[in-house]
Amino acid sequence: MADERVNQEPAGDERAEGEPKTGEAKPTERVMLVVVDDSLEMPVALRYACRRARHAAGRVALLHVIERTEFQTWLGVGDLMAKEAREQAERLMQRVAKQVMEQVGNMPILYLREGKQSDELMRLISEEPSISILILGANTDPGGPGPLVSALTGKMVGKLRIPVTIVPGNLSSEDIDAIS
Repeated sequence: MADERVNQEPAGDERAEGEPKTGEAKPTERVMLVVVDDSLEMPVALRYACRRARHAAGRVALLHVIERTEFQTWLGVGDLMAKEAREQAERLMQRVAKQVMEQVGNMPILYLREGKQSDELMRLISEEPSISILILGANTDPGGPGPLVSALTGKMVGKLRIPVTIVPGNLSSEDIDAIS
């Protein structure tokens, strides 16, 4: 599925000459990408990205990937499950975008994709030259940092064109404020 970018434009194009659309970064803006999911460490990465964006006059971009399900027994049930997953993803993105607006003061760039999370993340980074840094939260449980952090610090690290900041998921808001 192609990338879908939420673009909320007013009726009639009231932008100044050369001004990017809502949902697009200015050519000189630093764009900090956060992968949105339901993990406990995602809010920590989000807060860090928002603080960095606010201090660097940058922008936050949010990516959520809807993992495909292989439910093909009854086609109608599979379609219903896909629709519900899409609606749930849109609600999650709206809630997280609201948090970014409150913390940074501007609308984040929103990407909603379907597929395997690591594949879609790599595809987005290669397609969007405005993305300048990836910020991920790391799980601090004994099970490891999480599949995405593990993949991006392992075999996939050589394929990245941008730096990755990994924020420990156990940091408090005060800790994040102190280091950002």
